[in-house]
Amino acid sequence: MSSTPTMRFSEQEHFHLEDTGQIERSLWVLEPPNPPPLWNKLFSPLKKSMFFFSSKKKTYLGRVVSFLESLFPILCWFKNYKASKFKNDLLAGLTLASLSIPQSIGYANLAKLDPQYGLYTSVVPPLIYAVMGSSREIAIGPVAVVSLLLSSLVPKVVDPAVDPDAYRSVVFTVTLFAGIFQAAFGIFRLGFLVDFLSHAALVGFMAGAAIIIGLQQLKGLLGVTHFTNKTDVISVLESVYKSLHQQITSGEKWYPLNFVIGCSFLIFLLIARFVGRRNKKLFWLPAIAPLLSVLLSTSIVYLSKADKNGVNIIKHVKGGLNPSSVHKLQFHGPHVGQTAKIGLISAVIALTEAIAVGRSFASIKGYHLDGNKEMLAMGCMNIAGSLSSCYVATGSFSRTAVNFSAGCQTSVSNIVMAVTVFLCLELFTRLLYYTPMAILASIILSALPGLIDINEACYIWKVDKFDFLACIGAFFGVLFVSVEIGLLVAVSISFAKILIQSIRPGIEVLGRVPRTEAFCDVSQYPMATSTPGILVIRISSGSLCFANANFVRERILKWVIMEEENELAKGKVYAVILDMGNLMNVDTSGILVLEELHKRLLSRGVQLAMVNPRWVVIWKLKVAHFVDKIGKKWVFLTVGEAVDACLSSKLPEP
Repeated sequence: MSSTPTMRFSEQEHFHLEDTGQIERSLWVLEPPNPPPLWNKLFSPLKKSMFFFSSKKKTYLGRVVSFLESLFPILCWFKNYKASKFKNDLLAGLTLASLSIPQSIGYANLAKLDPQYGLYTSVVPPLIYAVMGSSREIAIGPVAVVSLLLSSLVPKVVDPAVDPDAYRSVVFTVTLFAGIFQAAFGIFRLGFLVDFLSHAALVGFMAGAAIIIGLQQLKGLLGVTHFTNKTDVISVLESVYKSLHQQITSGEKWYPLNFVIGCSFLIFLLIARFVGRRNKKLFWLPAIAPLLSVLLSTSIVYLSKADKNGVNIIKHVKGGLNPSSVHKLQFHGPHVGQTAKIGLISAVIALTEAIAVGRSFASIKGYHLDGNKEMLAMGCMNIAGSLSSCYVATGSFSRTAVNFSAGCQTSVSNIVMAVTVFLCLELFTRLLYYTPMAILASIILSALPGLIDINEACYIWKVDKFDFLACIGAFFGVLFVSVEIGLLVAVSISFAKILIQSIRPGIEVLGRVPRTEAFCDVSQYPMATSTPGILVIRISSGSLCFANANFVRERILKWVIMEEENELAKGKVYAVILDMGNLMNVDTSGILVLEELHKRLLSRGVQLAMVNPRWVVIWKLKVAHFVDKIGKKWVFLTVGEAVDACLSSKLPEP
């Protein structure tokens, strides 16, 4: 007889202990530490980037050393630099220079600059990056996409055919602005701005740009004299047709030797590229093939006097060290705003390409690449380049692949390449006088297949159709309108994707998965069972804000009505549990909507409960007294506790 009261006491004690534990866990949710103030959020990234001031535990000398090592990574790894590494870097640097010299001349021609400016861009920026950059493999210099970007946007400000000096001044000023923007992105940790040009958009943009660059080379390949400044495919093809038609109808002689020389060496370059890809031991063949092509074609033109028979040649290439261009920078006049805009676009494109290239090879070698440090290094090298007659430089994928295959160990390979290009400027520029323009076109054309990644486009189509829309939008925008419009379309589609995801967040009905304590989406897990009369909803959004709060409220109320219609035989809904574990923030609009939702649910006799609201969310809800309105006992740590509490405290119907 006496055992029954004892058993009852034990059960009561057990339930009391459970209630005590639940209350304690609810207090953990309700009483977190205060979140950091707004000024801390705004300025903490800047403080983190200011390593000199952030290392409070170190001495003054220690902070100076840490700051210098952070700003100049070469100080860290150069201590352990060995002769064996230099041997590999020397070979890689010389191989890189053999590819960089002809490509730099070709890309300068694409950017509508004299050949020496491409070589200048392969001297100063690589030296600065070698000291400040953190990537071991990336090869710095002029690239095709940025060259195309400048040749399509800068002529809208100054026509290079009318005033070449003013055109160069604008290009140097654009380079300065690009460097300033890049450095600012790194200092203030604004790398997320570059991420708005998504991977999918970049794939489409690169493919479209590659086709446009290829069509631009028809001028050199066919020996066309009159060519359009526009970059869209229709204008380029129309210009080629009109030029050839005009030459035929006017009786001007067309010289096929340009086409023969260009196509012959293009076939040679493509074969060398194919052999190098098939046999990794012959990696040096596609690297040295462009330089061999230049030497052979120049010798052929010189010995056969082909320039007298209509072959277009480079002619004079100015040699010597990079001249100062400080006096050419323009900060006054009506075009400063346009120049800054072109600088910003160039900065974003150059950074996106460089960081994508650097991270892909860093992942192969197994080390981390700090994007913010890379932006600062890129910015400083372009600022220095703008003062020394260089245009916008960045990391080249084709040259980086050659650098990697050649066995580079550190960024010393960039220094070797820069010194080699400088020696070329000092000693060998006279030998380039008879280099045919068609060979530059063939060198650029041979590098373009690497920019078109059809397999990646197919992969994007399979994985994410919305990403593919950004990819194809950028591709057709560049191809049929302009480079600028292609970028705008890509970024607009990316923004639209973010906007749609923000204003239409995922709202899921949860159920308990059998034989577990987990509550999951019933659509994804059909075996999950819902508790009759209780609606468990998860808000899968980073923020409950003005853009999506009304949508969330209407969706929840709609589900309550639908559940009541479905539950007529079992009884009405008497509790709604919001799983807020995914919700990172809530604004005043979101709080007002929660208050309105609570009122409308109460009017239907439905209790509102919250589960695991995040740090900032619960703090704001407490300040707004929303927690007091629903009652502190209706805030829980887990969904299971909330369901058990709702079952044990079923509200009477109104």
